[in-house]
Amino acid sequence: MHTRKIRLGIVFSLILAFIVMTAITLYADLPHMIEALAHFHWAYLPLILGFTLFNYFMRFVKWQYYLRYLKIKVSRGKSLLIFLSGLSMAITPGKVGELLKSYLLKRATGEPISRTSPIIVAERLTDGIAMVGLATTGLALYRFGWELLLIIVSLGFVGILLIQNRRLALALLSFGERLPVISRITHLMREFYETSYTLLQWRPLLFAICIGLVSWSGECVALYFVYSGLGIAHSFDLFIKAVFILAVSSLIGSASGLPGGLGTADSSMLGLTRVLISTSATLGGAATLLIRLCTLWFGLSIGIGAVLLFRSIQGVDISAKHDGENKHTDGNQSPMDERFSDLTPASASASTGE
Repeated sequence: MHTRKIRLGIVFSLILAFIVMTAITLYADLPHMIEALAHFHWAYLPLILGFTLFNYFMRFVKWQYYLRYLKIKVSRGKSLLIFLSGLSMAITPGKVGELLKSYLLKRATGEPISRTSPIIVAERLTDGIAMVGLATTGLALYRFGWELLLIIVSLGFVGILLIQNRRLALALLSFGERLPVISRITHLMREFYETSYTLLQWRPLLFAICIGLVSWSGECVALYFVYSGLGIAHSFDLFIKAVFILAVSSLIGSASGLPGGLGTADSSMLGLTRVLISTSATLGGAATLLIRLCTLWFGLSIGIGAVLLFRSIQGVDISAKHDGENKHTDGNQSPMDERFSDLTPASASASTGE
């Protein structure tokens, strides 16, 4: 059943992506946009993809840091495959499908999902804060979107402070243990909280935010070269604008909760490009399509390849491999484990048309 839901979600995301791309091409005037793409300096493409890969590499560094901080032992090669597999879930709402990484970690190491899923939460939180930091580079100059950024930062820090208030958090968990509906999963909630508390201490939090600033600056540079490839003259002002546009549109896309920020991130980027770079709808549409193809869809293709490779290494049916182990466990498989028990086969098969 969960496999079917995931497949339906991916199909919905692909349909939405097609609608968004069609809308952009029509808005940008398709014949003129094709002409703009024909005159694009394709020599910049390796640089654009290279800086996107730099972003993934630095995010992998953060992933490895979290694993070591929690003393979770897994080979570097397998850890890289697990991390990259998460990219295949970039078009799930709110990137919730990235919990696939926790499921694969459980299969590789035996670590419960309730202990490793806070890593994904910490990744998203620190990436968001880093993007706000990047957006501030142009906020003082352009006075655009500061209200949204303030709300996002405020919510993030309120969440961090609540998690760091150990007395309050433990009191809420103890109260939950007395409620019939919640009592059966409070042990999972407690484990989730303990890991979250560990990862969101100020030292690992600040370190992760710094990595986020470096990693996401890679995609900002990629957007800069997209603009340059479309004929915009190189300048420091263009770089600042590219950083601001990429950061703000990504934050808006994430805040929307839509798969991959489809529609919201794209329209924000197109609109900001027209306001700050050029009034040409053709240039804005071409830049938006190019950067999304070189980031979101490029990452998605890498993720699908990683999932298929991981499956070939672990065995065609990962679940079957552990059937015997599950029969000898305590029998109280967590709801979270059950929810993701079919995630790997679903993601790969849906993405490859099986």
